[in-house]
Amino acid sequence: MICSLCAAENPIDGRYCSTCGALLQGQPGLPPQPGYDAASAAPYTGPKATSGKAIGSLICGLIFFFFPSSVVAIILGHLALSDIRRSAGRLTGRGMAIGGLVLGYAGVSFIPILIIAAIAIPNLLRARIAANEASAVGSLRTIVTAAYSYQDSYSNGYPPSLSAMGGSGASCDHGAFIASGLASGQRNGYVFTYVAFPAEYNSQTPQSARAIAAGCTVRGGTTFTVSADPITRGTTGQRSFYSDQTGVLRFSVDGPATAASPILE
Repeated sequence: MICSLCAAENPIDGRYCSTCGALLQGQPGLPPQPGYDAASAAPYTGPKATSGKAIGSLICGLIFFFFPSSVVAIILGHLALSDIRRSAGRLTGRGMAIGGLVLGYAGVSFIPILIIAAIAIPNLLRARIAANEASAVGSLRTIVTAAYSYQDSYSNGYPPSLSAMGGSGASCDHGAFIASGLASGQRNGYVFTYVAFPAEYNSQTPQSARAIAAGCTVRGGTTFTVSADPITRGTTGQRSFYSDQTGVLRFSVDGPATAASPILE
């Protein structure tokens, strides 16, 4: 039995401390040993040691992001505080034990958040990819429709570029058929590439004369292709898309889509 005043070890069945004469714990109601003065009894001044359990609790608390470590930090922290209280001053490390407990409980409370995040983040990523792909398909249809409208409005064939379909003024070089953001070639995680194949006619033909009269400074095309590819495959989108003057949309999962890719239903 450890004396609470001088920390001396005594027999388990002893009533009084053999060193300072104090009444040992577990012996309430008994008179003190003759000659014992509790007021003059000096506290323990011997060598002190740091509780190993307190150190272990703090270390485990610092790596609380590993689930078992948080639990171990809590257990060791409580055990260390209990040992320090019973040591009568021989053990130190109360601050480390409390720190380990705080970190351990913080780690345990943080684990449900990590679990929820691990479930929610992949679902959010898949939803974002699906939304970006749907937007890319819609933008591709918009570009194809704008190319048809450009052809009907001007005698210059299909538009020579995306910028010819954009702009704010209705002219051959800036038809204002699509929004300026889409005319820039990038939207919602996808890059749009439009290529027109120039028509084979010279400036003396009636068609060319009408195009020049309409303000066309760049020759249009007889055919065109337009593709949409994710900026970062697997993050901003998974599938690539393709279309041309036929208006048929095609897709590819592993790389850029072409005229030979499967048709998008």
